[in-house]
Amino acid sequence: MPNPSSPPPKPVAEKFRPELTRVPEYHWRRRLTRRVLRALMRFLVATRIDLAVRGLENFPERGPALLVLNHLGDADIVVILSQLQTLEVDSLAASNLYDIAALRVFAEPYGVIWLHRGRPDRRALNCALESLRLGRFVTIAPEGRESVIGGLEQGLDGAAFLALRADVPLVPVALTGTENPRLYRGLFCWPRVPVTMTVGRPFRLVRTGDRHADLANGTVQIMRELARLLPPEYRGVYREGAENQ
Repeated sequence: MPNPSSPPPKPVAEKFRPELTRVPEYHWRRRLTRRVLRALMRFLVATRIDLAVRGLENFPERGPALLVLNHLGDADIVVILSQLQTLEVDSLAASNLYDIAALRVFAEPYGVIWLHRGRPDRRALNCALESLRLGRFVTIAPEGRESVIGGLEQGLDGAAFLALRADVPLVPVALTGTENPRLYRGLFCWPRVPVTMTVGRPFRLVRTGDRHADLANGTVQIMRELARLLPPEYRGVYREGAENQ
């Protein structure tokens, strides 16, 4: 079993291709594509997993807002997007996924913001800020990768940076049951794999005027909000902070 105290280093993008990164344009083809893909995602979720959704009434009727999620497996974003009513959700996606043709063929028409992990990717951050300025929702996984410890890993500062710079609320979305080995093993079995999605109340980060402290404290605040929505076994390195809230 992985040791939460010493997980492997966070991934770093091997290739730096800033030309891939852009703000998705909402032309009629993209809106149509998003409708079709959402219908497909809803069908897959309804037929392949046993999903329990809690707190969907907490999701804002309109943006801008930053969606922060714990990242357990490949199906996380599929589950989330399948349950939202809005199509105006731009997701930050790891640039290495662009090289996987089976993913690229859906991600590019849908419109994602490609992010080079482990690098100072100003272009991706600026694109996310522009999406928020346009009143959209932007999704980001503060852990920076799929968890390798089975629960919350140490959060990175990207989500806090975006929330503070854009001055927008954050919406925590917590998932359980979407770990790849568990989900893929049970996709074609009965009963269906139980998965939960919990949407927390929107919140804003505390500001003190000290930029560096606000960034560090904001990351902790984000991760503890996610931990609070998760059962103890999924809280990982933030278990103690969530239990004390």
